[in-house]
Amino acid sequence: MRAISRRNLLGMGVGAAAALGVAGCSSSDSDAGADKQKVKNSVQARPKLIGDGSTANYGAQPNQPKAPERMEPGQTPPQFVVFSWDGAGEVGNGLFPRFLQLAKDHGAAMTFFLSGLYLLPESQRHLYEPPNNRRGASAIGYLSDDHIKETLKYVRQAWLDGHEIGTHFNGHFCGEAPTSVKHWSPRQWQSEIEQAMDFVTKWRTNTGFTDLDPLPFDYRKELVGSRTPCLLGQENLLPTARELGWRYDASSPGGLQMWPKKKMGIWDFPLQQIPFPGHSFEVLSMDYNILANQSKNSTKAPPANYPGWRRQATDAYISGFRRAYETNRAPFFIGNHFEQWNGGIYMDAVEDAVKHIANEQNSDVHLVSFRQFTDWLDAQDPEVVRKLQQVPVGRRPHEGWKAYLTAA
Repeated sequence: MRAISRRNLLGMGVGAAAALGVAGCSSSDSDAGADKQKVKNSVQARPKLIGDGSTANYGAQPNQPKAPERMEPGQTPPQFVVFSWDGAGEVGNGLFPRFLQLAKDHGAAMTFFLSGLYLLPESQRHLYEPPNNRRGASAIGYLSDDHIKETLKYVRQAWLDGHEIGTHFNGHFCGEAPTSVKHWSPRQWQSEIEQAMDFVTKWRTNTGFTDLDPLPFDYRKELVGSRTPCLLGQENLLPTARELGWRYDASSPGGLQMWPKKKMGIWDFPLQQIPFPGHSFEVLSMDYNILANQSKNSTKAPPANYPGWRRQATDAYISGFRRAYETNRAPFFIGNHFEQWNGGIYMDAVEDAVKHIANEQNSDVHLVSFRQFTDWLDAQDPEVVRKLQQVPVGRRPHEGWKAYLTAA
C-alpha cells in the first residue's frame, strides 16, 4: 500500500509528509520524529486547563506540515484534495474511528465540522436558544451520554492526529421556513456561533463528566472555518465570520471545479459539481446529494440497487479528482456525513476514493484539511493565485504551466 509522497508536501519541503504520519521515514526523520514525540509528551503532561477544564492548551497541534512556501516560478500547481465531515458525532456505528484510521493509513488530513449540540446532553437542551426557534429545538437529535463520550474521545484523537476541527453550528435548521438558517441575520449567526463555542468549551459543566480528558485545544482560537446546515445562509454568516477572524467558509453549493476566490475577505470553498457517471448532468460532491439523485432522498432504498450505486458514487469522486488533476489542478472538495444510508454504500465509496487518490503514483497529490489548504493559498504570490483562478473547468493553459505561471 502506497502512502502519498513525502516530497514537498503542501510545497513545504522534504519531511513535511512525515509530520502527517506518512510511512517510509529515513533514520534522520525517525530521530526528528522521536524528538518531536518527546516534546509532545512533555507538553501534554502539563496542559493548561481553560475555563471549567473542558478544553486545555496542549501547545502547538502535532502532526502538522512545515510552514508553507511559495511555488517556484513556473511550477505546476499541486493537486489538493479535502475530505470533510459534517456533524462529526460518533453514534455507535464506528464511522468516526474508521475514517480516522483510514486517514492515518494514507497520510491524509481531514476537516471535521463538529456540531456543538453533539456535546450537550438532552437533559440540558434548555441551554440552547436557536434563532427563530423555540428554546431547546433541534432538527437533529441530541446524543446519549455514551455517544457524547465517544464523540469527545474521537474529536480529541482527530486533533492530536493532525486533523482540523471546524464547526457545523448546532440545530441544523434547513428549508424555506422562517426557522431556517437561510433567514438568519448576522446577529443571529453570532448567537449561534457563541452557543456552539460554549457547548464545546463547557461540556464538562453541562454533562457532569469527570472521568474524561479535556479537548486538547483552545477552540476559540482553533476555529477558523465552517460549513452551514444544508449549505444555506452563507451571505449573512460571512460578515460575522469576518469579524471573528475566520479564514474560510465551505458553505457554497454547486461551485465549479476551479481555483477558489474570496467573498467578503474570506476564502470561499464550495462543494463542487462533478461528473456523474451514467448521466448527462453533474452532481454535487457530497454523499447526500449523490443519494438524492440515486434514491430520491430515501436512505433505505431496495438493497438490490446498492452495488451499482456504490460503484457510481465511487466513480463520481474519482472522475472529479481526475478531471481536476489532469487539467486545471483546482482543489477537489468532498463532503460527507457519518451515516449508514442505503446500507453504508456512501461510506464505502468515500473509503474507495481515499484509497484511490492516496495511491496516485505522483508526488504532487496531497490530502489536506481546509485549514492546511488555506495556509498554502495565503502563502502564494497573489498574482499566481489570480492566474490559477482564471483557468476554466477541464482546461489547462495551452502554453503549459511553466510558461503560464512564469509570466505571472
